[in-house]
Parts: sequence; structure tokens; C-alpha cells
Amino acid sequence: MNNFTFANPTKILFGKGQVENTGKETAAIGKRVLLLSGGASSRKSGLIGNISRQLQGSGVHFVEQSGVSPNPEIGEVRKGANTCKSEKLDAVLAVGGGSVVDAAKAIAAGACYGGDPWDFFGKKTSPENALPIGVVLTLSATGSEANGNSVVSNAATNEKRPMYSPLYYPKFSILDPELTYTVPKDQTAYGSIDILSHVYEQYFHRAQNSPIQDGLAETLMRTVIENAPIAIENPADYDARANLMWASTMALNGILSCGTGGDWSSHMIGHELSANYGIAHGAALAVIFPAWMKHVHTANPRRFRRFAGKVWMINTAGMNDAQAADAAIGAMEDFYTNKLKTSVRMKDYGIDGAKLELMTASAVKFRQLGVFKPLTREDILEIYRLAM
Repeated sequence: MNNFTFANPTKILFGKGQVENTGKETAAIGKRVLLLSGGASSRKSGLIGNISRQLQGSGVHFVEQSGVSPNPEIGEVRKGANTCKSEKLDAVLAVGGGSVVDAAKAIAAGACYGGDPWDFFGKKTSPENALPIGVVLTLSATGSEANGNSVVSNAATNEKRPMYSPLYYPKFSILDPELTYTVPKDQTAYGSIDILSHVYEQYFHRAQNSPIQDGLAETLMRTVIENAPIAIENPADYDARANLMWASTMALNGILSCGTGGDWSSHMIGHELSANYGIAHGAALAVIFPAWMKHVHTANPRRFRRFAGKVWMINTAGMNDAQAADAAIGAMEDFYTNKLKTSVRMKDYGIDGAKLELMTASAVKFRQLGVFKPLTREDILEIYRLAM
């Protein structure tokens, strides 16, 4: 296991009824707040009304901005940052899934910056300050509720870029599983794939002797595999929703990568599909990860044999390494296709091969991809071709 430093400052309030603490927790981080949300569902469910009443009761002045896109756009970030400046707001409260939280982080930094917030994602500069952020989570997926990551898209340049800053950690995150009861089946499926994909990125590493991280990763993957189909079939199953919500947070709060690091090439390759074709992040990962695994499994056959046995519960006795890898990847594809009802092929989303070269060049714009297996441009092209 490699050396590491771990710190996670986000306060988590988990469980039934925790949403009722929103006003109190928000008042502790700001008195003039941007209330940021996504589509109409949180308003129709009464959640925004409840939170608005809590904020008023806690003496918090707030300005609303709704309609954050599923792949949050830089234009939405610019609007929020300008509102924070003009209204002299001192905190951001994100009510929604990972897209809303990611936008809130970029807005919080943009509100303290004199230039264009896209500069953070274009690697021109890093945030030096940010407004404090609070979160009320309504979708189990990205883990953005307890980390310093943000991903934002720019339609003008067909780019979807990630960035990290320790300033982006929310001060508090309210994880009330009952708030996810109304999440549609497809979003529940895509969110579950996102959780699994975050674990994959950190499970397929090159470190030696890491039983704690490996065992935790395997437990998280099995938890999602068991509970996602239950939540899809019975959206109000509290235990399934609670397990998915905590798995989302644990998958990307930094603990899994302690001493092992991570790969993250599949995310960068998948971002190009969302940027160029607008498909959901989870859908992109469902397409890219099986293809990546097929291409890289020879880099560490023992890891894929363990993946087959510990995660997919496949008896690999009598199989050679290639067969064990094929069995694991096949089980994953079957789970996505038959249990989660999602596709693992680009063609099913109307994607042809016209932009493969362009997407490859964009994916490696800032760095070479691959830790589990370093990827050349030809490797990335082959992964796209396998995903067709």
C-alpha cells in the first residue's frame, strides 16, 4: 500500500427526516444564499417549498436559480456566479443530484473570481477562494456530496471537463433516502452505474497488498448489484434506497483510493460521449467500461480473476485468465442489460464512428490517460471501437 493523506471535512446527516435540518445547517454557513436546483421534480414533490420555509424560519435570505441541466452547462455556472456577486450572497445551497452539486461548486468558486469560471476547467487557473456549499441530495450517483470534484460542460466547445479543489467540499450534506423515492427507473439505473464506475476506477489499480481498500470496494460493488434492481422495481424500498445512497458517498469520498490511487481513464473517455452526443453520464459509462475492460484486462489478469470471483461470484476454477476476465465482463454486461435495462453499445444511442478521432484528441488534451494500463491514442480509439 502506498503512502497517502486523507481528509474529508464534509458533515454528513444521513437518514429519515434529516431534510428537516436544512434550515439550521444552512444558517450556520451563510445568511444570504443561492438556492440552486435542477428540474421541476423537487418543486412538484414539495421539497423546494419545504426548504424555502425552513430557510425563512432560520432567518436566511435566499435567491433561487432552478433548471440546472443533467450535464451542467458553464452558462448556468456563469449565471449563478453573477447572481452571487450582484446579490452579495455568501453561500450556495444545492438541492438535487450530482449535476446540481457540481454546478454549485463551480458557482461558489466563480463568485469569488474576477474572470470566467470556465478558466478553472480549462486549466488556466485554480480557485483561490469559494463560498461555502451545502447539499440536500436527491439522487444517488456521483458522490459529489462529499468530495472536491466538479464536472461541467461547455456546449460552445463540445467539452466536458472535470476539476478538483479542496475548496469544493460541501460544509454539510443531507442524505435522506426518502428524497430519492421519486427518482425514475432510468435515472436510478444510470446512477447505480455511476456508483459502480467510481468503484471500478479505484479497484483496478497497480498497488500491492491493499486488503482493506479492495475488500471495501468489493462490498460496495456487491451492495449496488444487490440493491439497484430492488430500487428500480420498488422505488419506495427504504433499505435499497439507503444502501445506494451511502454507497454513492462511500464510492467517491476519498477513502477507496487511500494507498492505491485510481485510473479514471474511462471517465475521461466517457465524458466525450456526453459532450458530443448529450447522453447521460451513467449511460456513457455503461458503454465505455466494458470496452475498456476488454482492452486492458491482460495488464493484470489476477485482478480480473478476483473481480469475477469476489464481485460477480463466479467460480473461476478451471478457467484460464482470459476466460475469467470474459466471464466477469459478460456478467457485468448482462447485469446492465437485463437488470438495469441499459445498453452497453454506442450504436443504441445513435452514435456512429464519425467523431472517434475528435473525441480521442479531446480526451487526452490535458494529460495521458491510464494508470492500470497507460493508454496511447490508438488504445483509446480501440476502446471506442469496442464500444460501438
